[in-house]
Amino acid sequence: MCYRSRVSLSLTFQKVTLASYYHRANVHEIYCSPIKPQEYKWEREYREFLSASIHANSAEKPLVQFADVGCGFGGLLIRLAQLFPRNLVVVYFRRFTLKQSTVFFSRTLNLGFEIRDKVSQFVRRRCLALRQEQPGRYDNISCVRSNTMKNLANFMRKGQLTKLFFLFPDPHFKVANHRRRIIQSSLLAEFAYTLAIGGRVYTVTDVAELASWMTAKINSQPCFERVSTEDLEEDPVVPLLISSTEEGRKVERNHGCTFVFVFRRIEGPK
Repeated sequence: MCYRSRVSLSLTFQKVTLASYYHRANVHEIYCSPIKPQEYKWEREYREFLSASIHANSAEKPLVQFADVGCGFGGLLIRLAQLFPRNLVVVYFRRFTLKQSTVFFSRTLNLGFEIRDKVSQFVRRRCLALRQEQPGRYDNISCVRSNTMKNLANFMRKGQLTKLFFLFPDPHFKVANHRRRIIQSSLLAEFAYTLAIGGRVYTVTDVAELASWMTAKINSQPCFERVSTEDLEEDPVVPLLISSTEEGRKVERNHGCTFVFVFRRIEGPK
């Protein structure tokens, strides 16, 4: 699969283009992950953000709260940085209901996970280019190369995340490959472990069969409940789920159908 888009972002001495980061789909090399979340050096991802004066004297460093699994070329990350700037959060969870507010809280970090090496390199360089072009606006987003089916808990602490995104995941159409789908009964407990109570899981796909699969799997997990349509209308993230991603825009151009389902993390059985 070849991505030869003309998207380009200027760096000081060179340009970042997708054509320079050609990568075949589903070709995964060896990569490393931390043994536990405390061991990962987040300064390499958010150096400017963590070194800011507001955090320099803080005993507790900000933690990643939003994670985009399979972030692709980083479209959602960039929109999240615009919607949730580093010193302002406009939403918060209370009693399992999303409320809108305007509170100063400079602890919103966004992270994308991507298993393809060259694609993750592209997203990282794209973030760096945006930071250079607009200082202070995009220093709260980054990308890490990892397989979240194996290593999510190596990066995230218990109850750390408030939003977890699975946008247009690989459908793996063959029945023999269904075990490779990212939403699995065996993985939902781990996703629930990293999500705070009231946190949300966002799933989007243009494949009806995969939408039914993901909905059935998550509904069977007692730690999640589906978010009602009324609550989704108040969620500022929902409009970005399709329009911000390259895959979503492709579906829109082809007049395809998209299936959006959002689930809330709740207290599980004791």
